[in-house]
Amino acid sequence: MMRAAIFDVDGTILDSMGIWEDAGARYLRSIGKEPEEGLGRLLFPMTIEEGAVYVKERYHMVQSLPEIMQGVLDTVRDFYYEEAPLKNGVREFLEKLSENRIPAAAATSSEREHIEAAFERLGIRKYFREIFTCSEVGKGKSDPLIYLTAAGCLGEDPAETWVFEDALYALRTAGTAGFRTVGVYDRYGSGNEEELKRRADVYVRDFADIMDIAKFK
Repeated sequence: MMRAAIFDVDGTILDSMGIWEDAGARYLRSIGKEPEEGLGRLLFPMTIEEGAVYVKERYHMVQSLPEIMQGVLDTVRDFYYEEAPLKNGVREFLEKLSENRIPAAAATSSEREHIEAAFERLGIRKYFREIFTCSEVGKGKSDPLIYLTAAGCLGEDPAETWVFEDALYALRTAGTAGFRTVGVYDRYGSGNEEELKRRADVYVRDFADIMDIAKFK
């Protein structure tokens, strides 16, 4: 039985993973430069510092490396404030949790400011008792601390708390810590869909799919 729920945000609640591949190209267009085809795939594995060096040299930019990095970060920020959409069925599922008095929290690797802004714009902040970020708890999702902290806030044991994740490594972490896990399909996933299906207690391609699976108290 589900007594509490913890949600990852990017790729799970928000259809937002694409911005991390598209931010460099968006930034270049904003300053009047046309990005090369496939730039996002090229920059994706780089750090922001490495990416800034690449675009400065490749596009003969007069901007300094700090200016380029800030430009990309501002592009990402604007996306959350103005564009990031909910994935299908999320609002209805959150409303169902609220109707059944099942508390929810968010656990994210993103910046609190970005997530708070997106949630407020989309009208879903009211569904979350708290938002927890990896930077604030001091550990990434290879460690279960963020999930355990969220469960403590919700007042439930891991065994009766469901964690919703699109990332395989994070889902493994939650499962090993004793949480029930829901694997959520994301189109920007890293090709681990079959393993995500195998590792998760429940796997869904769409939040509409879980309405009939979840056992509400």
